Amino acid sequence: MDTVSTRTWLVRWLTLVAGVHVAVGALLPWVAGAAVFDAYHAGIEAAFWPAGAPAAARGLETWWIALFGPTVQAMALYMLALIHLADRLRQPRIWLWLAGGLAVWAPQDILVSLRAPCWPHVWADVAALAVMLPPLLWLWRHDAAAARTQAVAAATGVAA
Repeated sequence: MDTVSTRTWLVRWLTLVAGVHVAVGALLPWVAGAAVFDAYHAGIEAAFWPAGAPAAARGLETWWIALFGPTVQAMALYMLALIHLADRLRQPRIWLWLAGGLAVWAPQDILVSLRAPCWPHVWADVAALAVMLPPLLWLWRHDAAAARTQAVAAATGVAA
């Protein structure tokens, strides 16, 4: 696969990943308390209350998860906008800003999850990094190299 096809595929991949985050963020307020997530809730509760959670814990936990949904959704919309801008403008720094956001978020989120200890969240964070960070860094390097080539061509008067 040539670099143009790779770039197109990676932009589409990141758009899909951000779109999934939008959808998940939109659904969280509606499904946070669904029975399908009982095992997930039980795992969280066991991390904080090994001897058994108080009755109100599930309600509070469900509320926090539901509240988190719109935050995920909004951040994913920002990510979609930045992906679109980086793709159209071919500004390498936009890819780097997105990667930097992940580099700020992930260690903190992983540390909070490890303190709990809430391993499913650690693995979810690692998976998120694995599917987003390599494409962002590849796109940054690719667009930066293209920008350097265009700058040299413009400086020397040679067509790129």
